[in-house]
Amino acid sequence: MKSNSFTRRAMSATVGAAVLLGAGLAGPAHAADKAYPNRTVTFIVPFPPGSATDTSARYFGKKLTDLTGQAVVIDNRPGGNGFIAVNAALNAKPDGYTVFFGSNSTLAVNAALFKKLPYDPVKDFKPLSLSVLTPAVLATPAGSKYKTMADLIAAAKANPGKLNYGAGSAGYQLMAELFNEQAKVKTTNIPFKGASESMQAIVANTIDFSFVEITSALELINSGKARGLALAHTQRVPAAKDIPTAAEAGLPGFTAYAWVGAMMPAKVPAAETKVMADLMTKIVQLPETKAFYEKLGAEAAKGGPAEFAAFQLKEIEQWKRIAKIAGVELQ
Repeated sequence: MKSNSFTRRAMSATVGAAVLLGAGLAGPAHAADKAYPNRTVTFIVPFPPGSATDTSARYFGKKLTDLTGQAVVIDNRPGGNGFIAVNAALNAKPDGYTVFFGSNSTLAVNAALFKKLPYDPVKDFKPLSLSVLTPAVLATPAGSKYKTMADLIAAAKANPGKLNYGAGSAGYQLMAELFNEQAKVKTTNIPFKGASESMQAIVANTIDFSFVEITSALELINSGKARGLALAHTQRVPAAKDIPTAAEAGLPGFTAYAWVGAMMPAKVPAAETKVMADLMTKIVQLPETKAFYEKLGAEAAKGGPAEFAAFQLKEIEQWKRIAKIAGVELQ
């Protein structure tokens, strides 16, 4: 699925629109220290400035500068289903100074949607750290007769195929189809171009429900223009305390996320990869990182490279299975 913008508050809370982060902050101590990293690091991002992935990359870039004294350049390479950015990362000099900030779309969902990817999201990259998990929310129109997830599931079971959902991309469709599978219902996909369009349809009351990241729906839900029935997460989030988890709403085990993670091209030596992984993991564990994401309705990830690798494999397997069940036409 395509990465969606965090709120304006997110961008002002992070490092702004500057492309070069921390330029000139390398003091004499850092200049004298030749240990890696000792010069500018580039973060390649497969989405435009202002996107969720970009926002995370800029936040981590600022924190990496704080830790190392080295500047970080954000290189946005949007388009082409993420292939443009992936190609740039994999063809960069494998010296540890190019980090790929990918998302669930480039690092997992694409593997379920394409017959043959021009890259291998597992073999071509080494995981550094999962950065953030953004749970999906089941959103309905504010005036919908479905007040709870149980109401919607009951109606869907009574009327197979009659309820519809809006999907801003094939990735969002997979989220809804995962819901269909676990709730044992059949609903109909109405495709849209992005989460913002599907949420506009929710506000206009022209579709029954949609699954989007909570960050894409929170403002509309808080303003009363949409209703959040359940969060596809294991716990409630501070920014949306009134929205129950799927388990609380009657569908235990249902989780679905948009996520962002840092990867190193596989050709980079193990020593540099480990140093960068340790730095990224340290940033994830900072109290301010937790606070930064909580304000957005998201959650700073936990664990290091091994946990990220296991999570990625689980995601790929899940979305491949759901794509097959749903009959999603491979590109």
